[in-house]
Amino acid sequence: MWMVKGWKMKNTAPRALPRSRGGESEKITINLGPVDLGQIDLLVEEGFYSNRTDLIRTAIRNQLAVHATAMRETIERRALVLGMRHFSRDDLEAIRAAHERLNIQVLGLASIADDVSPDLALATIESVVVLGAFHAPAAVKAALANRIR
Repeated sequence: MWMVKGWKMKNTAPRALPRSRGGESEKITINLGPVDLGQIDLLVEEGFYSNRTDLIRTAIRNQLAVHATAMRETIERRALVLGMRHFSRDDLEAIRAAHERLNIQVLGLASIADDVSPDLALATIESVVVLGAFHAPAAVKAALANRIR
């Protein structure tokens, strides 16, 4: 269980650092110089990696592993939920009935169900801090815009 301003909720976060799989990944864009890109292409051609993305994912995972201890300490210090946290309409209606408000703090993926209205979100969500991805209906995101950091 974890507390959000007095509200007990089941912690659905995994203990290990999660890795994205297939459809769970987010696309990013990076700019590289021609020499770096050429070196990547050479490693791919020589069979060290299957493609550019494979090398870049491997490099990122290696750097995350180097900083794993510092990340764990920061996650704990900032009381972030690690992994995925989904908020259903029922979750938010229960929070509203209890006259509570959420401060959502997630490292990973936070999502709000498609059937949550902007009014319900405004009544129950005090703030949203997501390091990773935040999925919610467009109208809910618009309503919460000044509460999302």
